[in-house]
Amino acid sequence: MKPDTIVLIHGFWVTPRSWEHWITRYQSQGFRVLAPAYPGFEVEVEALNADPTPIEELSVPSIISSLEKLIDGLGTQPIIIGHSAGGVFTQILLDHGYGSAGAAINSAPTEGVATVPLSQLRATFPVLRNPANRHKAVGFTYDQWRYAFTNTFPEDEARALYERYHIPASGHVFWGSALANIHPGHADSYVNYRNDDRAPLLFVSGENDHLMPPRIQQSNAKHYKSNTVTDIVEYPGRSHLMPAQSGWEEIADHVLAWALDHT
Repeated sequence: MKPDTIVLIHGFWVTPRSWEHWITRYQSQGFRVLAPAYPGFEVEVEALNADPTPIEELSVPSIISSLEKLIDGLGTQPIIIGHSAGGVFTQILLDHGYGSAGAAINSAPTEGVATVPLSQLRATFPVLRNPANRHKAVGFTYDQWRYAFTNTFPEDEARALYERYHIPASGHVFWGSALANIHPGHADSYVNYRNDDRAPLLFVSGENDHLMPPRIQQSNAKHYKSNTVTDIVEYPGRSHLMPAQSGWEEIADHVLAWALDHT
């Protein structure tokens, strides 16, 4: 039986609001669509900007636990689609036995993926330039957002999306990800690349993504050595915020068709 539920996982610097177009499109096709917020993020963008305490207190284990609890309550395995950091959480969930298929869009890297393009260093510099940011919620200025998220968007659209979507990101989680390949033992972003029971996984990259360039997804995909499907597709001219970029419908439809073909 084909899955009837889709779970959309947002990334950092945004909330589930960033999935608003995909939610409507998938619902119109008869799917139950869930776009859960991270723990403490259940309020609107404006409230998180006014009081970023939930962002400062965020942890990857709490995110994964809340997502697993949500999926446990569904009764069936959904299609899981994650963007940016949500791509990492999608990979972790698949590794833990959740999901009928998964897609990681402009995904951040899981543990062991050491590729660090120069554009990523520039995009993440506002967080990593100061070790004190490990204990803070760190936002982007508009110019930083423009470079990291919407570098190929029209100016007016980029600014409007900054006002509508942007929130600070967790310095604690981001620094933990940056140091994942240095610390002894497994980090929060660990997945078993040889897990033959993992559901099929699709990586989706944007050619001009500064924050998580295609080289990161290519490296991440190559780490998988299991006997399960791991595919990758790259879209030309796309920035990091692909779920909201002009032409997003093509990507949403391709991801869904791929997932249904592989369940």
